Amino acid sequence: MFSRLQALPADPILGLSIKYKADTNPLKIDLGVGVYKNEAGETTILNCVKKAEKFRLENEVTKTYIGGAGSALFNEQMTSLIFGDHKVITENRVKTVSTPGGTGALRVAAEFISRCKTGAKIWLSNPTWANHKGVFSAAGLDIQEYAYYDYENKTLDFDAMLNALKQVGKDDFVLLHACCHNPSGMDLSQEQWQQVAAVAKDVGFTPLIDMAYQGFGDGLEEDAYGVRLMAETVTNMILCSSCSKNFGLYRERIGACTVIGETPATTEIALSIIANVARTIYSMPPAHGAAVVETILTSEELRNEWYVELAEMRNRINDNRSVIVDKLKEKGVTRDFSHISTQKGMFSFLGITAEQVQRLQDEYSVYMVGSSRMSIAGISPSNVDHLAESIAKVL
Repeated sequence: MFSRLQALPADPILGLSIKYKADTNPLKIDLGVGVYKNEAGETTILNCVKKAEKFRLENEVTKTYIGGAGSALFNEQMTSLIFGDHKVITENRVKTVSTPGGTGALRVAAEFISRCKTGAKIWLSNPTWANHKGVFSAAGLDIQEYAYYDYENKTLDFDAMLNALKQVGKDDFVLLHACCHNPSGMDLSQEQWQQVAAVAKDVGFTPLIDMAYQGFGDGLEEDAYGVRLMAETVTNMILCSSCSKNFGLYRERIGACTVIGETPATTEIALSIIANVARTIYSMPPAHGAAVVETILTSEELRNEWYVELAEMRNRINDNRSVIVDKLKEKGVTRDFSHISTQKGMFSFLGITAEQVQRLQDEYSVYMVGSSRMSIAGISPSNVDHLAESIAKVL
């Protein structure tokens, strides 16, 4: 039976990591993988996480299952972190379940959408995170695209986006990035969010918001603006969140899937469907990451320490954007790369050709995705000169 199978190509980003690790050039730079790195190129554990894990080690009394929805305290704290004191909480119209990472949340959401309508259309931004299409296709959804990024002018093509969303069907779903758009780094302004929310209400489509980077853009509250506005505007909404980036819990695989219904009763029904979906995919969610997060968020000391560490990560990424733009000018590059400093979050489109990206890899051991999406966190004082010089040479 297995002899009938044919090997599939490696995931582009995972394959890039394998090539990077095998490269013996001491000047090699990894701008592919989407994990935060400090100036030494290390993805260390947050101090608040270490303290929370120590507390868990000393106080955990069982390894039994935590239930299909996960930890109630984690779900409550995540809902509060995302929505603040929003009316959907006070009106009891929002429910959250724990999931194995943000991708697990998306997979649960995809199956839930399929239960709502078999073969439902879901609209993704062009471009979007590479794994979105695979996750939603696996659930049998009909993938459509709406305009988002203007590659020529390296900015958000908002007029085209808005026009496309006006053509979406009433029973369709639209995936929106809450902040730190992956892979372009181009985010909606508050005014643009207001227009998108108005279109969602007018057309009647259901928003599915992917929130993988809360706190990595402008701040925890600022990055939640679009989510909270949309929840106030529409009657039904799904949100998928992740603790991988802002808590640095990559390998713990903890995220959440949140649903908002028109009434408490319809929300409870939706929750029952989501619980059934989760049961058939992974049965029970992991507990460790959720326990770490809830420990931090319920401790004033640890929560304040987390605020500081999160701000340090966010500020370093934002500083790196300015540093690489200035370094390219310093190396004699006349082409305008100022768009990098206007983008948000972990990623940016450099805006060079696939051939130039390949030359960066082959000749200078600089690794980034073929679309020229680069992880800004991979830039450091020790490698920025080599990066800027390499880019200047391939240009």
